[in-house]
Amino acid sequence: MPKSIKKIRKSKKSATTKIRLKRKVQKKARKLANPIALIRSEENPIISPRPENDWEAWQTFNPGVILLGDKIHFLYRAIGEDGVSRLGYAVSSDGFAIDERLPYPIYEHKTGKRTFPPEACFAKAPARQADQPLADNIFPYFSFLSGGSWGGAEDPRPVRVDEEDVLYMTYTACDNGLRVGLTSIKVDNFLNKKWKWKPPVLISLPDEVHKNWLIFPEKINDKYAILHSIKPNVQIEYVDSLEFDDNDYINSFHGGGPRKGCWDKWLRGAGAPPLKTRDGWLLFYHAMDNDWSKYKVGAMLLDLKDPTKILHRAKKPVLEPKEFYENNGCKPGVVYVSGAVVKNGNLLVYYGCSDSYVGVAHTPLDEFLEALKKETKPVLKRKILKAKK
Repeated sequence: MPKSIKKIRKSKKSATTKIRLKRKVQKKARKLANPIALIRSEENPIISPRPENDWEAWQTFNPGVILLGDKIHFLYRAIGEDGVSRLGYAVSSDGFAIDERLPYPIYEHKTGKRTFPPEACFAKAPARQADQPLADNIFPYFSFLSGGSWGGAEDPRPVRVDEEDVLYMTYTACDNGLRVGLTSIKVDNFLNKKWKWKPPVLISLPDEVHKNWLIFPEKINDKYAILHSIKPNVQIEYVDSLEFDDNDYINSFHGGGPRKGCWDKWLRGAGAPPLKTRDGWLLFYHAMDNDWSKYKVGAMLLDLKDPTKILHRAKKPVLEPKEFYENNGCKPGVVYVSGAVVKNGNLLVYYGCSDSYVGVAHTPLDEFLEALKKETKPVLKRKILKAKK
C-alpha cells in the first residue's frame, strides 16, 4: 500500500478518535449538569401519517407498546379519511428506528352503529333533533374531541401478565360513547401477525365516559389488577379473571376539585401500563395546570404491594409540549404518553404529539428513579441520537 494512502487513513482514524473523545466529554458534561435528563430522540416523530393509506392519512398517534423477543412492537392509533379510529402496527429493534410498518390496520372496533362524518378539528357539536336520544348527539361529539374521530378504537394499552401466552389490550371504544374495551390475542398469533383478536367486551358502565384504564403486567396478591382512575385518588379493581361477561362492569369514579399548589391541578388519567421497578410501580399520567390547552405528563411511584399508595411524585412535569411536532397538529400542545418499556437499562417513553404523530423520549432508568425519589424535576434536553440503520 502506498505511504500516502496509509498516511491519509491514519489521519482519518486520528480525527475519528478525537471526535469520539469530544462526544464522550460532552456527554459527561451534560450528565453532570443534568443527571436525570429525559431526552427526546432527534428522529422524532418516528411515526407520521401516510397519505397513501386512506385509513391513516390524517393522524397517527398515542401508541401502545410491548417488548417481546427483544423487539418493541407498536399498536398506534390512526385516523383516516372516513374519520374512524383504527389501530396500526409497527416494530423496532432499537426502539428508535421503525423496522417495519404494516400498510393495513390490525384492529378495528365494530359497533354496527352510524358514525358522524368528520368536518374539521374543533368542530361544534351537531344540533340534536327533538326525538333523538341524547347519547346519539353528545357522545359522538365527545369521541371527536378525544382525538378527532367519530368512532372506532382509541389509545391501545397492550400488556402481558406474568409471561402468560396471551396479550390483553384495553382501549377506549367509541361505541356510541366513550367506554373502555377489552380484548386479547395469543402471543404466538401476535408475533406471527395473525390478527385473531378475541371479540371485545366493554368493561366500563354504559352512559358514562371513561378512558385511560390500564392492566398491571403482573398479578398483585394473586389477582389481576386494573387501574381505572387516578382522581381523586388511585383506584384499582382486583379480579380473578380478565374474562368479563357482557354485563360485568367496573364501577369507576373520576372527579373532585383541582389539586392545590401543584402544576398538575387537573388530573386527566393514567398513561402507559405501570412498569415494575425495584422502587415501586412507575406510572406516567396526564394533567393540566390552568392552561387547559396544554397536556403535560407527570410521573409517580406506587407501592408494589398496594399500588393505591403513592410513594413519590415528581414536582414538575417530566414531559411537556415544546417541539414543533408537539405544537402543530390536530390538537396543538398535547403530549400523551401511552407506552413505556425498559430496554438495556434505558427507559423508553412513547407518546402522541399534538394528536398527529408518535414521538419517543429516553433516559437511564436508574437515574430517573433516583431523581423521582428525590422528587426533583427531570429536565428535558435536546440531544443528537442517531437511530440504528
